[in-house]
Amino acid sequence: MKSSTSAAAVAAWLATVVTILSRAHADRNVYPSAGVLFVHVLERDYFKGEFPPYPKAGDASIDPITFNTNLMGYPDRPGWLRYIQRTQHSDGVLYGSPTAEHVGRPTVIEITAYNRRTFETARHNLVINIMATEEFPLPFQAEFYIKNMNVEEMLASEVLGDFLGAVKNVWQPERLNAINITSALDRGGRVPLPINNLKEGVYVMVGADVPFSSCLREVESPHNQLRCSQEMEPVISCDKKFRAQFHIDWCKISLVDINKVVPVYITRPDPGTGVLPEFGEYNPPSESLKGRDYFSDFLITLAVPSAVALVLLFILGYTMCCRREGVIQLVHHSSIQKSSKELRSMSKNREISWPLSTLPVFNPVSGEVVPPIHPDNYETTSMPLMQTQTNLQNQITIPQQRPSGDSYVMSTFRRLEVNGIPEERKVAEALNL
Repeated sequence: MKSSTSAAAVAAWLATVVTILSRAHADRNVYPSAGVLFVHVLERDYFKGEFPPYPKAGDASIDPITFNTNLMGYPDRPGWLRYIQRTQHSDGVLYGSPTAEHVGRPTVIEITAYNRRTFETARHNLVINIMATEEFPLPFQAEFYIKNMNVEEMLASEVLGDFLGAVKNVWQPERLNAINITSALDRGGRVPLPINNLKEGVYVMVGADVPFSSCLREVESPHNQLRCSQEMEPVISCDKKFRAQFHIDWCKISLVDINKVVPVYITRPDPGTGVLPEFGEYNPPSESLKGRDYFSDFLITLAVPSAVALVLLFILGYTMCCRREGVIQLVHHSSIQKSSKELRSMSKNREISWPLSTLPVFNPVSGEVVPPIHPDNYETTSMPLMQTQTNLQNQITIPQQRPSGDSYVMSTFRRLEVNGIPEERKVAEALNL
């Protein structure tokens, strides 16, 4: 009995919610109220009937359909109306909060559905007639930031109804309306990483006719303000009534009493009718106008820079060739050039002593002196230090004593010259053995 009574109470309360939820139909009229959230769902199933029949059964459920919405005669929607469609296989949603300045002016929205498989289109019109309400605006408005919701999830009637029910349970107002819903991305938020089922976050503004409850004002206490400044969660007694379904960032809650807000009046100029004043008929220039000769201008444009360049060239030539300082600089520069050429020519003709690794090698056992072969155009990096003594030119025959007796034999050595000086040191050492 108690459950049936509570269900009836919830149903009666939902009937009083002014938020308007409608379905997409062709040329349909809707009547939202100013200052109250308006939601219009564009159902894909409805627009599928506007397209040609499908060749196979079941193809209709997987056809990608997207929607384009704009104000009739304009490329975009009104400023207060937003549209979202997450994927090509989900429904589109028009939502927003009209203001009092739109009351009494029908707004015609053109809805064009595109079938991305067959490239067929279907167009319907939605006429929005904004009505005035005595409850607008509600004096006490609170904005909640819900971290675990995306905007299209929050726009669902069941989810929005659950949230308003939780707020009413905490606030206890007589009248409670959803005023606006905004994605956190529209407030400068960042797109979440695709991990751990992270959500974008959504701001939900609600209005009531009674002052804020003590639970909602707990975030204004110094202790909770200090915790918020340290990026810690504040201690809110009524958070458990939301935590089961909605994760609210209490540090970002905004409580506004519009009765205490000082209005700021901005004077705007009269926009006028948008029609330019009358200036009479346009009179084109007469054909008898004389043509202008630009030859003199062309000559002046070339003559002035040329004259300046010639004067500068003359001054430079006089300074370098006729003045004492210029002559000294020229002579100094010429002497430097001559010295550089002389050093280059001397470096080409100089003779450098060969390193010790390339001097003749003497074998004390055989008594042979093996000279390296290092012509100027020969690569000696891969040549061994010891060479064979076969058919060498410029050889010298030197006697050598046999180990077994006093007789001598003749050994052959090659005569070497290093830097033009005969190399006889190794030969003398061999004779002294």
